[in-house]
Amino acid sequence: MTSELAQFLKFPKTVSIVGCPFSGGQPKIGVDEGPIHLVEAGLVNQLQELGWNVKFDGHHQFEDIKYTLSSSSATASSPAADTDNDTSTTSNHWDPPIGILKNPRLVSRVCEEVAKVVSGHAKKGELPVTLGGDHSLAMGTISGTLDAHPSAGVIWVDAHADINTAATTESGNIHGMPVSFLMGLDGNHQAFSNYNKSNSPSLETPFAWIKPVLKPSSIVYIGLRDVDSGEKKILKDNGIKAFSMHDVDRYGIGKVVEMALDYLNADNTNPDEVRPIHLSFDVDALDPSVAPSTGTPVRGGLTFREGHYICERIWETGALVGLDLMEVNPSLEDDVSVKQTVAVGCSLVRAALGETLL
Repeated sequence: MTSELAQFLKFPKTVSIVGCPFSGGQPKIGVDEGPIHLVEAGLVNQLQELGWNVKFDGHHQFEDIKYTLSSSSATASSPAADTDNDTSTTSNHWDPPIGILKNPRLVSRVCEEVAKVVSGHAKKGELPVTLGGDHSLAMGTISGTLDAHPSAGVIWVDAHADINTAATTESGNIHGMPVSFLMGLDGNHQAFSNYNKSNSPSLETPFAWIKPVLKPSSIVYIGLRDVDSGEKKILKDNGIKAFSMHDVDRYGIGKVVEMALDYLNADNTNPDEVRPIHLSFDVDALDPSVAPSTGTPVRGGLTFREGHYICERIWETGALVGLDLMEVNPSLEDDVSVKQTVAVGCSLVRAALGETLL
């Protein structure tokens, strides 16, 4: 038995919160505290009040992955010498950069574990809600969703396209690259083909587990406004559907969401059925006046209502099978701004899970 607005979920409808306090895909401290603040703000009770059965067994801990990597490296120094506060600039022997990509093995291992967890929940007819943490985690969440629902489409709400490859990234921060890994773009393949593992035989080659599960026609972006030149070329060369803030201004958010849904459903492998949807929402899609405490804020973003309308409309389709809320960073602003951003994050999750204005 399923709810009319939860076509792919089993009854009683169950949300499984996947708390991922992880910051390895980017350099700023604090984003790993995001999921902790969201849960402490009462998110579990809020979802229960909406009628959901909520599973939450505590946040996932990734220290064991870090130390497994360090102990498996024949050249590693004491892991205690590494600092957890700066996740991109710390020099270590057990996870050296590949090219300029920072923390590649750690990000790969964590995302692989997240993929397994998300897939497990989804295959049981539960709704995985992943709380990040930085957006590199979407390599795991979307891989997990597509393992359980291979025909799913992705709506990616973000100020940034996060589709840089190893050949185009200027920062080496992997939170700006997850979509390219999910698509198996050539820029990554070439970089890892050139990686000379023989120089470090004890080190694993990361991201080998990721399959190119996401077709360019199976994702739609909403809210883009800070896209690197290399990413613009990737989007155009691959014919990827993207609605920038220009489109939101021109058409209105209602029309944009309908066009996004129509596009995904037109590519549905079974046009007689509703296509499952994975919604990946980076809070920096919102204007900084709405969600100030995030790592890469860009002015001119979605309003409070525009962000919530996206979530509300996706819920109305009855097709939601996976949800990410990413990049809440409680360490970057004053207490008032942090509470505002956390409250907005909780509100977005509630809207995506059925909360209505009336």
